[in-house]
Amino acid sequence: MVTESSTDYVITINELRKSYGDVNVLKSISLKVRKGEKIVLCGPSGSGKSTLIRCVNRLERHDAGDILVDGIRLTDDVKNVRMVRADVGMVFQHFNLFPHMTVLDNCTLAPMRVRGISRKQAEEKAMEMLERVRVSGHASKYPSQLSGGQQQRVAIARALCMSPTIMLLDEPTSALDPEMVREVLDTLTILAEDGMTMLCVTHEMGFAKAVADRVLFLDEGEILEDASPSDFFEAPRTERAKRFLSQIIQK
Repeated sequence: MVTESSTDYVITINELRKSYGDVNVLKSISLKVRKGEKIVLCGPSGSGKSTLIRCVNRLERHDAGDILVDGIRLTDDVKNVRMVRADVGMVFQHFNLFPHMTVLDNCTLAPMRVRGISRKQAEEKAMEMLERVRVSGHASKYPSQLSGGQQQRVAIARALCMSPTIMLLDEPTSALDPEMVREVLDTLTILAEDGMTMLCVTHEMGFAKAVADRVLFLDEGEILEDASPSDFFEAPRTERAKRFLSQIIQK
C-alpha cells in the first residue's frame, strides 16, 4: 500500500488569506493537490475562484498563509516566483496572445527567453504542441485571423510549450461563442487524459462531471464543498451549493 507523504502533493495551500481593502476575498483557504489530479473550481461570481488560482503562480500576492508548489514556497522571493512560473502554465479567459506576433512566435517566445533553448528547438516544440491542440495549420497566422476557439487553443499550446507540470485555467471558455466552447473543452479533456495536473475555474458542469477528480465549490472566499463530481452533483451537502446547481444546470 502506498503511504501518503508531503511528496504526494504538487500544491499545498495552508490558511490562505487575501483581501482587497475591506473585502475579504479568500478566508483561510487550505487545499492539497496531488500530481495528476484534475480539480474544477466553481461557485458564484466573486466567490474567490480566480483569485485562488492566480495566487498559485503569484499573479496575486496573498496576505497570509502558505503556498507551496512542487516544494517551493511562494513569497516575495523573485527567484522562487520565477521557478514556479516556469513550471506552471496559465490559460486566461481572454487568450492574452500578442497580436503583433504570429501563432508560432507567440509559442516560442517564452521557451527561448525563460528556458534559454534555441529557436529551432522552440519551433519544433511549438509545432508539436500546436498539432496536439489541432491548430498547427495556423502557425503562420496572426491572432486576429483566428476564431475565438482557435485563439484559446493556441493559448493552451503556448502554455504547453513551457512543459508545465501544472495547468491553471481561469474560465477558459467564458469568452467564447457557444459553438466554440466544445472544441476548447475537447482539447482540455485530452490534456486531462494525458495526466496533466489541472486546476480549472469553469461553469461548464458537463466538463466537471466528465473530467474532474474533485469539485471545489467556493462562496464568499471559502471552500464550502470539496467532493467527487458524483457526490457534488448528486448529493451536495450545503444549501448554498444546492441553490447554485439549481440555477446553473438547466433542467
